[in-house]
Amino acid sequence: MNFFIKILPLHVMKKYFLVYILIGLTLLSCGSDDDSLQKVDQKLQIFMKDSAGNDLVNPVKVGSYSGIIWNDELASSDIANVNFTRSMLSDSTFYMEYLAGATREFVSESSDGSKIYRSEIQVSLTKKLSATQFAPVDIDTLQIFYRMTPSVFEVSQVYFNKSLKFTKIPDQPNVVTIIK
Repeated sequence: MNFFIKILPLHVMKKYFLVYILIGLTLLSCGSDDDSLQKVDQKLQIFMKDSAGNDLVNPVKVGSYSGIIWNDELASSDIANVNFTRSMLSDSTFYMEYLAGATREFVSESSDGSKIYRSEIQVSLTKKLSATQFAPVDIDTLQIFYRMTPSVFEVSQVYFNKSLKFTKIPDQPNVVTIIK
């Protein structure tokens, strides 16, 4: 600090004092301890097929669900849409991709210190019966369980209508296939 006092007049130092403090704190907080980084693995790819293996997520195909709405069941309000993306593979198979957005509720903590959280999402599906006709809305429930440790936050299990559809395999993508 004496170095700056000799170079800069006192009124300039007072003017930039907070800037110097912020720069100093920033430099102190820029540690490069890779052990303290937590891996986040919460991206879900959800495929929905019928018993014959036909894609049910194609928005324009007759027999598929053209209307899909996700609602956060643990949110503080009744209507809390959850964002997801309808994406397509190179073979024209559609899937729903979910990253985050639904409320996470604490479930439990194990003796090893890992914590379990869950999200519950109401999935409203509208099936396209013809070019102009649609079936009544079908309402299902998607539960996503997460495991958190100091080193990882990841999807651990996925249930659809209370039936287990996915269990995490380390270092593998989170791909869920639902037969409806």
